[in-house]
Amino acid sequence: MPDQIIPQPAGQLADFMARLRTQPHQGRLAFIVDATQSREATWDLAITLQMEMFEAAAALGTLQLQLTFFRGSGSAAECKHTPWISDGRELGRRMSKVACRGGFTQIQRALRHVTAEHRRRPISAAVYIGDQCEEAADALYGVASGLAAPLFVFGEGADPDATPIFRELARITGGAYAPFDSGSAAQLRELLRAVAVFAAGGPAALQDQRSEAAVKLLGQIRR
Repeated sequence: MPDQIIPQPAGQLADFMARLRTQPHQGRLAFIVDATQSREATWDLAITLQMEMFEAAAALGTLQLQLTFFRGSGSAAECKHTPWISDGRELGRRMSKVACRGGFTQIQRALRHVTAEHRRRPISAAVYIGDQCEEAADALYGVASGLAAPLFVFGEGADPDATPIFRELARITGGAYAPFDSGSAAQLRELLRAVAVFAAGGPAALQDQRSEAAVKLLGQIRR
């Protein structure tokens, strides 16, 4: 069972976000979301949490966000991305229009896109949210090693085949891994918010937040 996450008091979080708004740092946070059929049962919950995350990140005032999602198979396989957006509500609206579709994971393809984006302009961090992995682990590790940005992996359902791969992807990139399920919405919300803080201000800003979610991530991040 995941460690319980105690949300940071609203007033303290608001004060922290206000301080971040005064910082010159302009972070870029890339999201990769698995939109294949296996996630359909929890998709509505995922949309709600991710929309809250987008809005919380935008409230920092120092982040640009991009969503990449994959779904489908064969000639109908899709791996699409939005423009970079600073309005979390707009990114949330775009996310809400995405529906799950049968197919295999395309994590490697999505990571290559994020790597290309990082080469154009540095990305502060990337987030991957998914439940399964149907790709060769070694190929994924090779792509991840060139990412040059920490990857925060949130694994839904603790699939025994995918979980060790997800953990290794996080380790290779200097990021962190955390599991979640339909009963840990509050935990995921706070963890995602902590990632946004990291992207906006780096490890020092995350440490300053002093929430249990921040401590959980800081314990894994390679600094």
